[in-house]
Amino acid sequence: MRAMRWVLLGLVLLLGWLQYRLWFGIGSAGEVAALQAQVEHQRRENSGLKERNAALAAEVRDLKEGVAAAEERARSELGMIRPGEVFYRVVEEPGQRPAPPPRDEESQD
Repeated sequence: MRAMRWVLLGLVLLLGWLQYRLWFGIGSAGEVAALQAQVEHQRRENSGLKERNAALAAEVRDLKEGVAAAEERARSELGMIRPGEVFYRVVEEPGQRPAPPPRDEESQD
């Protein structure tokens, strides 16, 4: 009967030690949950970066293969024009800007 008590006590201590390791030790349930959240965050970030890379790759492909993309970029970013075209630049004086449209009082609430 005494041996059975020692075995039972040993098993209870083993169970307690294993529970401690499960909840508070290295690789515990809390740590696993935190790592899973970190992995999910990294997956979302990687997905956004993949989309950005795909857009950049498409832009590079357009610039290498097509003349239209290079021309559009030269016009918008560098202000270039074709030979024979006339460039008009409209500059408003600071005091002559049109008044902004009136705001609705109801939409401010």
